[in-house]
Amino acid sequence: MTVQLLRRKFTVEQFHKMAESGILNEDDRVELIRGEIIEMAAIGTKHACCVRRLDKVLHRKLDDKAIISVQNPVGLDDSSEPQPDVALLKPREDDYLSAHPQSKDVFLIIEVADSTIKYDREIKIPLYAEEGVVEVWLVDINEECVEVYREPANGSYQKVDKFSRGESLIIQTFGDISISIDDILGN
Repeated sequence: MTVQLLRRKFTVEQFHKMAESGILNEDDRVELIRGEIIEMAAIGTKHACCVRRLDKVLHRKLDDKAIISVQNPVGLDDSSEPQPDVALLKPREDDYLSAHPQSKDVFLIIEVADSTIKYDREIKIPLYAEEGVVEVWLVDINEECVEVYREPANGSYQKVDKFSRGESLIIQTFGDISISIDDILGN
């Protein structure tokens, strides 16, 4: 006998109402992915350090060319509002006070992964491609590399490159800005 479980999917609006009513609170590390509330993995020291390094190097390199948003929501569609580790956003007068940024507002999303590498590769990156995020970096702490995803089309990225220690990469939107993989991963 097969038992079919019924799942309840949520919209971004419902997700926000849960937070407003106290069902979810600030300390809940969750994000909405394809209508499901997903508990995010605990942030380990290597992960946190890498995100801080990214924040520091991006501020130094970009100055005021982009808003650097660390571990904040990005609205993708009516059923997904992930919280990437870093998002480079188009500058806006209100600093996104009126609404969370959408995919059209994003120059680059960066996910840092140690224990979540499979989830990020198989769930989040395809979601970003479907919603037209132009560039995504996946920092693989364990393998000490950065995977760069570009050219979203038909729900996937057409161009994928891998950069290792000793190499540098360029943010597609800012072709004159080079970032060393060693600066991202540390010594």
